Amino acid sequence: MADTLEDRLARILPGGKGVWVPLDHGISGYPEKGLERMDSLVDAVISGGADAIVLHKGALSHHADATGWGGFVCHVSASTIHGGERSQSKVSVATAEECWQRGAMGVSGQVNLGSIYESEMIKSLGGLTSQAFPIGMPVLGMVYPRGPNLIVPEDDNTGGVAHAARLAWELGCHAVKVPWTGSLESFRTVTKAVPIPVLIAGGPSGGSFTDLLQIVDDAISAGGAGVCMGRQIFSSNEVAARVEALRMIVHEGHPASQAAELIEE
Repeated sequence: MADTLEDRLARILPGGKGVWVPLDHGISGYPEKGLERMDSLVDAVISGGADAIVLHKGALSHHADATGWGGFVCHVSASTIHGGERSQSKVSVATAEECWQRGAMGVSGQVNLGSIYESEMIKSLGGLTSQAFPIGMPVLGMVYPRGPNLIVPEDDNTGGVAHAARLAWELGCHAVKVPWTGSLESFRTVTKAVPIPVLIAGGPSGGSFTDLLQIVDDAISAGGAGVCMGRQIFSSNEVAARVEALRMIVHEGHPASQAAELIEE
């Protein structure tokens, strides 16, 4: 049983590293390629060896009951493409206690740094860590520096990503998901900014997954702790193999070239 914060962190971030697969995209917009087959998709992600799957609360209840698996993380932030100027303004739709009762091993919340609604999202993420603290629930901060008001100082080679990671840590998150910064040097600045695991996002679907594996390899070399990648996995016809390839790099220390041998590209 994972009864303490340390137990839960060890379950979803073994050794401080993780291969996480977010499947929460259906709230933002649907149809979404790959998400029309959720039952078989979740089974494939689990069989590939993912440490955690991120879902919204309704889907989490369904899949936790169906699988009995202990690696689900409940995402509490939501918005849709129909929200007009507020389409990137995430609102909280669950509490940490509710997520735990639904079968979650952890929770996650999102902030879009530089959004005109940034302060509201910061308040929500801070509220989530406050709720999670007394019940020992790990919190992932998904923080993206991409809003119209984003200010990037001239001496910031990370494009605001280091600040995003710092925000998550100082708000009480136990791990943070951020974009890849483009180079080992700049990403090392990010990982040195915080003492919590830094997971990289995968970006939109398409492009070469083999190239993406090299980015993951570089991120690990720069002090990264793993990945939190959705579309690059669930839009594929080789879901389990892609998860397994990521595990080879993140957990087993294999080079990207070796992990790429599992992929049919």
